[in-house]
Amino acid sequence: MDALFRRLAEPEGESWRIAESDILREWSKSGSAAMDLLLQRGEEALDGGDAVAAIGHLTALTDHAPDFATGFYTRAAAYATAGQFGPAFRDLARTLQLEPRHFPALTQLGAMLEETGDTERALAAYRESLTIHPHQQEAIDGVARLERQQDGTNI
Repeated sequence: MDALFRRLAEPEGESWRIAESDILREWSKSGSAAMDLLLQRGEEALDGGDAVAAIGHLTALTDHAPDFATGFYTRAAAYATAGQFGPAFRDLARTLQLEPRHFPALTQLGAMLEETGDTERALAAYRESLTIHPHQQEAIDGVARLERQQDGTNI
């Protein structure tokens, strides 16, 4: 994984796209077919707009695979979609405890902090995410948006 993260951070070229895909694929493997199925069902429910069903599947996943960072990350997304930011923040914290380089969790944290008005911490989360994966458009846009706000040029 370290080699993939080095490629992910390369400023030039397009090899970062392959590294990103490889990292996300590795993170999606729980090591158990049953847990992978719960993740898949949770993602499908979330994609279908059913956050409640997603939370149910993903809670079963996190209960049975408490060391699987992607389960917590995905459940955080479901909680956020349902407007339940408290549990979403807890799941992002657990995700980052299990995998400190989880750049999507850092970007999601930045977005949620920004939405709740905590712009200083949002900016820090976006920047931390970009130190790991400098090509993430959502984090790049978040930093630019918040820096404009700080400079008083919110256009």
